[in-house]
Amino acid sequence: MFAMIRKKKLGLVEVIPWSLSDYLRVSRGWLPKHGPGQLHYFGQIPALNDCLYRYMYRSRYVAFHDIDELILPQAVNSWLELMPRLERKFGPDSCYKFENNVFPVNFVPPPHKARTLPQPQRLWEKVSGPNILAHLYQEPIDPYERYKNYKIIVNPRSVFSTSVHGVLKSKKDCTWVYRRMARIYHTRLQRNAQLTPDQMIYDGRLLNYSDRLIPAVNTVLRESGLLPEDGK
Repeated sequence: MFAMIRKKKLGLVEVIPWSLSDYLRVSRGWLPKHGPGQLHYFGQIPALNDCLYRYMYRSRYVAFHDIDELILPQAVNSWLELMPRLERKFGPDSCYKFENNVFPVNFVPPPHKARTLPQPQRLWEKVSGPNILAHLYQEPIDPYERYKNYKIIVNPRSVFSTSVHGVLKSKKDCTWVYRRMARIYHTRLQRNAQLTPDQMIYDGRLLNYSDRLIPAVNTVLRESGLLPEDGK
């Protein structure tokens, strides 16, 4: 099963199922040796291209990133503010690449660096999945990995085919977005297990969104029955 997600006017996420495993033997790993099959890695690349063409004339831009990744603006507070800046800087009808930054979910900061979660966030402790507002330490950028595993935002009418990392065929080449304008916050397991706590870098940018994010998440959790109505 593979799924795509998109933003709806109501602010909800629509999941579109891909039941390719009912008809093909899909590979369950990104390398053939990890899981040979008739279709690479659950059909991820066909799904991305389906998304590209499905919304080619319905969306001005399409963002391709994983569910544990967030393309976060730095100089402004939303994509609606970011995209006009990118158009002025790099030109319209382009493809924009964003640097990947890892925020490990399994990193426990030492006591002198630990930060107590506000009461609204402590309510989420019984809900499965990581709380991105609780993982604010990132791994330092590895110069050899800096431009790998990036993700993109594209004008879908300028792209003919795409892949997991970057486009395969487009009218214009993709351009790198400066990290001070926007970059990816990737909440995942620690990539470099050799790092010491003092080497981790604190980044509290996500907290700028907490006043809006926390009430919105609480509302969805209550409506989904994952959080009591009284918030206790």
